[in-house]
Parts: sequence; structure tokens; C-alpha cells
Amino acid sequence: MREASNKVRAPVLIKVLGAGAGGGFPQWNCNGPLSRAAWDRSPAVAARTQASLAVSVDGERWALLNASPDIRQQIIATPALQPRRDGSLRNSPIRAAVLTGADVDQVAGLLTLRERQAFTIYASRRVLDTLAANSIFNVLAPDCVDRLELPLGEAQWLTDHGQDLGLYVRPFTAPGKIALYLEDKAAGAGLGTRDGDTIGLEVGDRSGKRFYYLPTCASLSADLETRLEGAPLIFVDGTLFYDDELIRQGLLDKTGQRMGHISMGGPQGSLAVFASLKVARRVYIHINNSNPVLDRRSPEHRQVVEAGWEIAFDGMEIEL
Repeated sequence: MREASNKVRAPVLIKVLGAGAGGGFPQWNCNGPLSRAAWDRSPAVAARTQASLAVSVDGERWALLNASPDIRQQIIATPALQPRRDGSLRNSPIRAAVLTGADVDQVAGLLTLRERQAFTIYASRRVLDTLAANSIFNVLAPDCVDRLELPLGEAQWLTDHGQDLGLYVRPFTAPGKIALYLEDKAAGAGLGTRDGDTIGLEVGDRSGKRFYYLPTCASLSADLETRLEGAPLIFVDGTLFYDDELIRQGLLDKTGQRMGHISMGGPQGSLAVFASLKVARRVYIHINNSNPVLDRRSPEHRQVVEAGWEIAFDGMEIEL
């Protein structure tokens, strides 16, 4: 994917539109201790919308990595994603949406991106089939919104109706689970996990700059560790700190593993697993309203920061 050149290359621009897990933080109906602190505007916690990134090589044309239910709010908070003042009566710099799964917090924002605005959706065949099976997504008219499959393991250059966006994505299988609302259709298949239910993304440009986006992941396999070794930047599933924290807090009767999420802490957690990997910059994203790292005063927050990790927040910007 590298292109030799002596020219000075523009950076890959990355905007964190949202850093929270499904439901955001605070979740609309949650009165748990952390959400309560957020409702009460405690300075120790910061609200977060649901996880999504925007990526560009020119600052003019952007690709979304997942379409969060909060996308309208995120566009309002992000001038680079708003209609161009000198553009047509209806225009948008959002030219593509790349989906890593079919969970509500990854696809529901597509419904906001209707009104016959042209862009391209990229996803695995499994996710595209899920969208096709639900007629509500027909509000994205097929004559102006392309839907293109991402073959696993293959680099795909992003385009919008023939216009090159200067970015590629390479999808890879990530340990995870089928979307919650589809579990009943996967009876007898465990959690229904198949290739394409959950994917991670390598994202890069023609100069060889790259980063990895892995917002949902149940574990870090040997293959995945090999893939991420030496990465300049990763965004990793930060849903929970403790596998049983939702049970401990009385919020839900499921562990993180049951929901398809690796935890930060513990001997098999991402903090421990990544300790031996050479990754230059590590960022947690998709952070649940139960995760104590949301409180900047907590020992868990301190442990994560001292281990060299960053905790994503809405509005965070990175140039690669």
C-alpha cells in the first residue's frame, strides 16, 4: 500500500466524533453512579456520544467509521462535517461510511443521512445483508447511496461515486458476537459469531501512514496481536474495565465477555495483553457508562494513563 515519493505528504486527519459505548454517556435512562455524576455536571466526568470516527486526507472529504445514532449531534459539533457555505443547496463533506458491525450504535446513524444525499456505505457481506433485510434502510435511496462489500483481508480504496478519497481500509475478522437484536435468529450457533459480524479496520493513505480501529473486540487472538504489532496508532475497545462491572453495579446481568467485549483490567485484559506489544500510541474508545475510567479521579483511570494509554473523548483530534 506504500507509494514512494519525496513529496511532503499531508497528514491523515482523524476526528473522534464520539467515544462512548451504546447509549452514550450518560445513557438516557441510567442513574448509575457515573451517569449520575454526569447528569449532575461533575467536573470529574465528561459526557460522550456514541463511538464514531471521521477520517480525511484533505480536510474536505470525510469518511465515517461507523454511523452512530448521535451523528446529527456530532455533525453540529464538528464544522468540518457541515455543508459547505459555497456549495449547492444540499451538500455534505461526508462521502463514505465504513461499518465494523451491525449493532444499533454502528448503523442507526445511517437513517439520519437520508434526504437523497450521495455517499457510499462499505461493510462486510454479513452487515450489508442485515441492512438489506430491514426495509427502513431503504430511505437511503440506492440510486444515490452505493453499498459496497468489504472483502475480508483485502485493501479497498474508498471512493464516492468514482471520486477517490485517498484512503484505503483493510477489514479483518475480530473476535466478537452478532448484534444483540439478531441473536434470536442465530439459535444453536452460540453467540452467532461468523466472519463479518465484527470486523476491525486498518486505515491508511498512499504514503504508508496507517492506524487501526477496533471499537468492539471480545479478545486479542495471536493473529490479532501479530497484526497490531508495530502499529503507530490503535483505537481499541474500552467498553469495560472489569468483566463483571455491570453485574457489580446492578446495571445488567451480563459479563463483558457475554456481550463480546474484552475488559481493560485483569490478566487477560487489554492492558496486560498490550503490555508486550510495540504500539506507539494507544487509545481506548467505545467506553461504557459503567467504566470507572470515565472518572478522572478513579484509580482505574490512573492505572490506564500510567500504562501509557489515552482515553478518547468527543472532539479529540489526531494527525497521523
